[in-house]
Amino acid sequence: MRLPRDLSGDEVTIALARFGYRIKRQSGSHMQLVTLEGGEHHVTVPRHGAVRLGTLRQIVREVANHSGLTTEQVLARLFQ
Repeated sequence: MRLPRDLSGDEVTIALARFGYRIKRQSGSHMQLVTLEGGEHHVTVPRHGAVRLGTLRQIVREVANHSGLTTEQVLARLFQ
């Protein structure tokens, strides 16, 4: 599955809620999200107009590593 283009930080945050991530705090234009599912894990998401593909790819990798899923499985759950 390809990474979606032109997603805002807010849209990424809403998608990550499917994995139990919630906004912990915001500093400037970046939000720190945390989940307690499977242990505590933090992810930082930029709150910009469109999140760059490399940044989105890294966020998906971090979520996949924490949840024990492949990046394809994470993408399918996040964006379908």
